[in-house]
Amino acid sequence: MVSFSATEKRINRTCQRHPAFPRESAKLVRLIKALGAGVHGAANAALREYGLNHTDYNVLMMLYGSENGVITPTELRDAAAEKSANVTRVCNALCERGWIQRVPDVHDRRKVMLSLTAEGEALIERFLPSMAGLLDFYAGIYSDEEMATLERLLKRLLARVETLEQAP
Repeated sequence: MVSFSATEKRINRTCQRHPAFPRESAKLVRLIKALGAGVHGAANAALREYGLNHTDYNVLMMLYGSENGVITPTELRDAAAEKSANVTRVCNALCERGWIQRVPDVHDRRKVMLSLTAEGEALIERFLPSMAGLLDFYAGIYSDEEMATLERLLKRLLARVETLEQAP
Protein backbone atom coordinates (compact mmCIF):
# COMPACT_ATOMS: atom_id res chain seq x y z
CA MET A 1 0.00 0.00 0.00
CA VAL A 2 2.70 2.43 -1.10
CA SER A 3 0.21 5.08 -2.22
CA PHE A 4 -1.40 5.31 1.21
CA SER A 5 1.89 5.40 3.12
CA ALA A 6 2.48 9.00 2.03
CA THR A 7 -0.91 9.99 3.42
CA GLU A 8 -0.39 8.03 6.62
CA LYS A 9 2.99 9.68 7.12
CA ARG A 10 1.37 13.11 6.97
CA ILE A 11 -1.43 12.11 9.31
CA ASN A 12 1.21 10.93 11.79
CA ARG A 13 3.06 14.25 11.44
CA THR A 14 -0.19 16.12 12.04
CA CYS A 15 -0.70 14.09 15.23
CA GLN A 16 2.79 15.04 16.40
CA ARG A 17 2.04 18.69 15.82
CA HIS A 18 -1.48 18.46 17.26
CA PRO A 19 -1.72 15.49 19.68
CA ALA A 20 -5.51 15.70 19.96
CA PHE A 21 -5.92 15.08 16.22
CA PRO A 22 -7.85 11.79 15.75
CA ARG A 23 -5.29 9.64 13.93
CA GLU A 24 -7.45 6.54 13.44
CA SER A 25 -10.50 8.50 12.29
CA ALA A 26 -8.37 10.46 9.84
CA LYS A 27 -6.82 7.26 8.46
CA LEU A 28 -10.25 5.69 8.02
CA VAL A 29 -11.62 8.68 6.13
CA ARG A 30 -8.52 8.95 3.95
CA LEU A 31 -8.62 5.20 3.22
CA ILE A 32 -12.23 5.51 2.09
CA LYS A 33 -11.29 8.46 -0.11
CA ALA A 34 -8.37 6.50 -1.60
CA LEU A 35 -10.61 3.48 -2.22
CA GLY A 36 -13.17 5.66 -3.95
CA ALA A 37 -10.53 7.16 -6.20
CA GLY A 38 -9.10 3.72 -7.03
CA VAL A 39 -12.50 2.20 -7.78
CA HIS A 40 -13.45 5.23 -9.87
CA GLY A 41 -10.23 5.05 -11.89
CA ALA A 42 -10.46 1.30 -12.50
CA ALA A 43 -14.11 1.60 -13.54
CA ASN A 44 -13.29 4.45 -15.93
CA ALA A 45 -10.57 2.32 -17.52
CA ALA A 46 -12.90 -0.69 -17.89
CA LEU A 47 -15.73 1.42 -19.33
CA ARG A 48 -13.63 3.48 -21.74
CA GLU A 49 -14.11 0.96 -24.57
CA TYR A 50 -17.88 1.51 -24.31
CA GLY A 51 -17.56 5.31 -24.41
CA LEU A 52 -18.64 5.57 -20.78
CA ASN A 53 -17.25 6.75 -17.48
CA HIS A 54 -18.01 5.61 -13.93
CA THR A 55 -20.72 8.25 -13.41
CA ASP A 56 -22.46 7.22 -16.65
CA TYR A 57 -22.26 3.62 -15.47
CA ASN A 58 -23.82 4.45 -12.10
CA VAL A 59 -26.70 6.30 -13.73
CA LEU A 60 -27.31 3.52 -16.25
CA MET A 61 -27.20 0.86 -13.53
CA MET A 62 -29.68 2.74 -11.33
CA LEU A 63 -32.06 2.83 -14.28
CA TYR A 64 -31.38 -0.83 -15.08
CA GLY A 65 -32.17 -1.79 -11.48
CA SER A 66 -35.33 0.31 -11.21
CA GLU A 67 -38.70 -1.25 -10.69
CA ASN A 68 -40.67 -1.18 -13.95
CA GLY A 69 -37.60 0.32 -15.64
CA VAL A 70 -38.52 3.94 -14.85
CA ILE A 71 -37.29 6.43 -12.29
CA THR A 72 -37.71 10.14 -11.59
CA PRO A 73 -34.68 12.41 -11.81
CA THR A 74 -34.89 12.95 -8.03
CA GLU A 75 -34.97 9.21 -7.35
CA LEU A 76 -32.03 8.80 -9.72
CA ARG A 77 -30.08 11.55 -7.95
CA ASP A 78 -30.61 9.85 -4.60
CA ALA A 79 -29.89 6.32 -5.85
CA ALA A 80 -26.75 7.34 -7.75
CA ALA A 81 -25.55 9.64 -4.92
CA GLU A 82 -24.95 12.46 -7.39
CA LYS A 83 -25.79 16.15 -7.32
CA SER A 84 -28.87 17.26 -9.29
CA ALA A 85 -26.83 19.29 -11.77
CA ASN A 86 -24.57 16.33 -12.48
CA VAL A 87 -27.55 13.98 -12.97
CA THR A 88 -29.04 16.46 -15.44
CA ARG A 89 -25.75 16.75 -17.35
CA VAL A 90 -25.22 12.97 -17.48
CA CYS A 91 -28.83 12.29 -18.47
CA ASN A 92 -28.61 14.89 -21.24
CA ALA A 93 -25.52 13.15 -22.63
CA LEU A 94 -27.04 9.66 -22.31
CA CYS A 95 -30.25 10.88 -24.01
CA GLU A 96 -28.23 12.40 -26.86
CA ARG A 97 -26.50 9.06 -27.35
CA GLY A 98 -29.85 7.25 -27.44
CA TRP A 99 -29.29 5.14 -24.29
CA ILE A 100 -31.96 6.68 -22.08
CA GLN A 101 -35.14 8.63 -22.69
CA ARG A 102 -37.29 11.14 -20.86
CA VAL A 103 -41.02 10.44 -20.91
CA PRO A 104 -43.91 12.27 -19.23
CA ASP A 105 -45.31 10.66 -16.07
CA VAL A 106 -48.66 9.07 -16.96
CA HIS A 107 -50.11 10.20 -13.61
CA ASP A 108 -48.73 13.75 -13.61
CA ARG A 109 -47.76 15.24 -16.97
CA ARG A 110 -45.69 17.92 -15.18
CA LYS A 111 -43.24 15.22 -14.06
CA VAL A 112 -40.63 13.53 -16.19
CA MET A 113 -39.65 9.90 -15.91
CA LEU A 114 -36.37 8.42 -17.11
CA SER A 115 -36.01 5.01 -18.68
CA LEU A 116 -33.50 3.00 -20.67
CA THR A 117 -33.93 2.60 -24.40
CA ALA A 118 -33.44 -0.76 -26.08
CA GLU A 119 -29.99 0.49 -27.13
CA GLY A 120 -29.21 1.40 -23.53
CA GLU A 121 -30.21 -2.05 -22.30
CA ALA A 122 -28.08 -3.66 -25.01
CA LEU A 123 -25.11 -1.51 -23.97
CA ILE A 124 -25.51 -2.60 -20.34
CA GLU A 125 -25.65 -6.24 -21.38
CA ARG A 126 -22.34 -5.74 -23.20
CA PHE A 127 -20.43 -4.10 -20.34
CA LEU A 128 -22.00 -5.99 -17.44
CA PRO A 129 -19.67 -9.02 -17.61
CA SER A 130 -16.51 -6.92 -17.34
CA MET A 131 -17.93 -4.76 -14.56
CA ALA A 132 -19.15 -7.85 -12.67
CA GLY A 133 -15.62 -9.25 -12.97
CA LEU A 134 -14.18 -6.05 -11.52
CA LEU A 135 -16.61 -6.13 -8.59
CA ASP A 136 -15.81 -9.80 -7.97
CA PHE A 137 -12.11 -8.95 -8.04
CA TYR A 138 -12.57 -6.38 -5.26
CA ALA A 139 -14.63 -8.73 -3.11
CA GLY A 140 -12.52 -11.80 -3.83
CA ILE A 141 -10.24 -11.18 -0.86
CA TYR A 142 -13.09 -11.45 1.65
CA SER A 143 -15.09 -14.35 3.02
CA ASP A 144 -18.89 -14.05 2.97
CA GLU A 145 -18.79 -13.28 6.70
CA GLU A 146 -16.17 -10.56 6.22
CA MET A 147 -18.21 -9.04 3.39
CA ALA A 148 -21.31 -8.94 5.59
CA THR A 149 -19.33 -7.33 8.42
CA LEU A 150 -17.74 -4.76 6.12
CA GLU A 151 -21.11 -3.91 4.60
CA ARG A 152 -22.67 -3.49 8.04
CA LEU A 153 -19.82 -1.25 9.24
CA LEU A 154 -19.83 0.90 6.11
CA LYS A 155 -23.61 1.33 6.26
CA ARG A 156 -23.27 2.40 9.88
CA LEU A 157 -20.63 4.97 8.92
CA LEU A 158 -22.78 6.17 6.01
CA ALA A 159 -25.74 6.65 8.34
CA ARG A 160 -23.49 8.71 10.62
CA VAL A 161 -22.32 10.86 7.71
CA GLU A 162 -25.91 11.37 6.59
CA THR A 163 -26.82 12.83 10.00
CA LEU A 164 -24.44 15.71 9.21
CA GLU A 165 -26.12 16.28 5.85
CA GLN A 166 -29.48 16.57 7.58
CA ALA A 167 -28.26 18.95 10.28
CA PRO A 168 -29.45 22.57 10.00
